[in-house]
Amino acid sequence: MMDPPHITEFASQRYFDKLKQLSESKEQPQDAIVHDGPVVAESSTFILPIGKAKTAEASHDIQKTEKRRANFSFRTILPTRSSVDHDARRLSVEATKKKTKPFDQLFLALPNELKIQIIASLPLSDILNLRLASRSWHAMITVNEFPIARYHLQHHVPAYAKRLYPAPEPADIRLHYLCGIWHRLHVASKLSFLICERVTKEIFLRTTEAHRIEFEPQYERMRRRLIPLLFTIFHFFETYRTLHIEYIKEHGYGLSRSAYTINPVEAKIMNMYDDQTLLRVHQVFPLVVSSFCRRLRPPSYVGRLERSLRGYLRDRPPDEVYVTAMCVGGLRQVERFWEIKGYNSRRGAVDSWYSSVMKEPPPVEPSTKTRRGFMGISRKKSSAGDEQFTKSGEAHAGGRGRQGSESGRRGSDVLMANAWESLVFHSSLSEGMPMRELSREQIKLLVPDLPTLQQLWLPTAEALILDRGIVARPQDIKRNAQVMLELIREDGAAEEDEWWYGRAAPASVRPPLEAIEEDPIE
Repeated sequence: MMDPPHITEFASQRYFDKLKQLSESKEQPQDAIVHDGPVVAESSTFILPIGKAKTAEASHDIQKTEKRRANFSFRTILPTRSSVDHDARRLSVEATKKKTKPFDQLFLALPNELKIQIIASLPLSDILNLRLASRSWHAMITVNEFPIARYHLQHHVPAYAKRLYPAPEPADIRLHYLCGIWHRLHVASKLSFLICERVTKEIFLRTTEAHRIEFEPQYERMRRRLIPLLFTIFHFFETYRTLHIEYIKEHGYGLSRSAYTINPVEAKIMNMYDDQTLLRVHQVFPLVVSSFCRRLRPPSYVGRLERSLRGYLRDRPPDEVYVTAMCVGGLRQVERFWEIKGYNSRRGAVDSWYSSVMKEPPPVEPSTKTRRGFMGISRKKSSAGDEQFTKSGEAHAGGRGRQGSESGRRGSDVLMANAWESLVFHSSLSEGMPMRELSREQIKLLVPDLPTLQQLWLPTAEALILDRGIVARPQDIKRNAQVMLELIREDGAAEEDEWWYGRAAPASVRPPLEAIEEDPIE
């Protein structure tokens, strides 16, 4: 039996014999072949290892291709306009993808004037957050704080704030001045919201949701009118404690030992206000004080039995606590007490703060050297490295350090670290927020000489109003219900906005309700 043709070795003698045999079998007609014996299995088709046999269809395709080649034109190899446009677009997209840079690199590549102009148009809280992003951002904003503060002062600070806190010299217009104004505006906006909530609920009796929605226009007008007045009261208490301490130091005694008809410290502050501001602040001052006093009282006016059952074990604080909170802590401290939820927690915070003001702090004992136990064994830090850093820094500063040497590099690192610390800790914002805490000596001078709650503001302001001729009689000064109706009235809002905020002031100087949620200086 013959071996299958696919296992025959190529170009051997058997390979040619089988190839000849296959050609002879194809030439003979199959019908003439008669098998007497058993049917022999037909061998499989032999496949050359160099390729397959060409079929009729393949030869037909080849002929078509040859015919097409006969009609060949030079235009077939030239690119069409559509293909050129497609390739150009593809190349431009790929080039754009390769040339695209991150936003921070594109921004930092801009000129310094454009960068500062873009940064200045951001909200103040975002600008202060940018200072925390990196050293380069901190340095950029700190070095260019004058144009940033000047832009905000021109576009976002209301007119009444600039009247009470006039802009200093151009060299002193810095972020600290701008943040101080916005801190006071934040406190005024927050207190305006809290007072309006209390007035709406307890005085106008708008308790349900439907009533509050109906009262919303009057609520908004009342809130907007209270913000400039509370800002002025903030200015009064901030200036009062400073001038009162100066008066005691100048005369050697306080106002309690002086004979006067009009409080000289209060009169000096009120002379800074124009007639319209003084009259309107005087009309709402009792509302502000009474709202703060009401906040520190028990929520129920019933007797001790019900208050004890409800857990209201503490009575209202004495009047000197209110006066101390407003004159020493200012409206910022009033806002902090107001925002504490729960009467007992609020009263506890008031008592703790007042005791810290009145009592002497415990003396700080000098720290004694503790004995190092077994668990405290550690390697002592050597001071030799610090001395070497100092010496190398001095040598580098004096020009004696060799460039590229270890001492020179250490000296440059020390100088860069000192420059960075100076840039961070000696910026304008390191001066602190308005109405910072008084020292122990200042508290000792101020607190015993404070007036009573009834003598604070009201007598001096009313005397000055009559003396200036702002009103003809004391009866013409609006009080209580008249003040409430004045705050919610609809007419006159445009004239008041022009007076408080300025003639051509943009909408950004009128703080919306969302402005009370964040204080950029904190």
